[in-house]
Amino acid sequence: MEYSSHISVKNLSVYYDGNQALKDITLEIPDKKITAIIGPSGCGKTTLLKSFNRLIDVNDDAKVTGNVTVDNENIFDPHIEVTHIRKKMGLLSQRPCPLPMTIFDNVAFGPRIHGLRDKKKIRERVEYYLKESSLWEDVKDRLHTSASKLSIGQQQRLCLARCLAVEPEIILGDEPTSALDPQSSLRIENKFKSLKEKYTIIIVTHILRQAKRLADYVVFLYCGELIEYGPAEEIFNNPKEEKTKEYIDGIIS
Repeated sequence: MEYSSHISVKNLSVYYDGNQALKDITLEIPDKKITAIIGPSGCGKTTLLKSFNRLIDVNDDAKVTGNVTVDNENIFDPHIEVTHIRKKMGLLSQRPCPLPMTIFDNVAFGPRIHGLRDKKKIRERVEYYLKESSLWEDVKDRLHTSASKLSIGQQQRLCLARCLAVEPEIILGDEPTSALDPQSSLRIENKFKSLKEKYTIIIVTHILRQAKRLADYVVFLYCGELIEYGPAEEIFNNPKEEKTKEYIDGIIS
């Protein structure tokens, strides 16, 4: 596989209260591509995703061994600043979670937290990223109304705008369309396809059809183990491992 690697994972294992959730994972995540992490429930997909932005740290009983390198920095180095790592990674969760404030303030929140004070620049950034998330036309006349009044699909696009407004390098999506109707899901998928020109995108999905539509590369996990990884076309059309074939064919789940 020839590509520029953005995230390098080497011998990554994760334990929760002594139980091993990820088992010696080694792989490379390519730059400016969409990588889909697939596998049955409980196989470690979300654990792997949360390892990339150190959200694994919120679990007091979590233990991590191995390395995850982003831009040549080991993010589990005890001397590294976690907020520095997290600023590189925007997260889109399963269900949209707008902040209890206006549409404008949701998008402006991150830039303000990171020190942006110029009101004109904040307004410009809010408009730019609302356009980037395909939400501007829907909300441009009600920027100072509550974000909670938006539809679920609009809320997820708002969360995408909020994620992009801190200008990350990587977008992480943890089943980002699972709470959306088909039309809203398609809008998010299409936006991901256009955003990969600028960002490395990694999504967890339990929907094989979605992975086939979106992914350039696929990571298949089973019971915490990396079974197979490679270009999506190869994984879906000519998997090397029998377990991958069984999962794609619906024999195991």
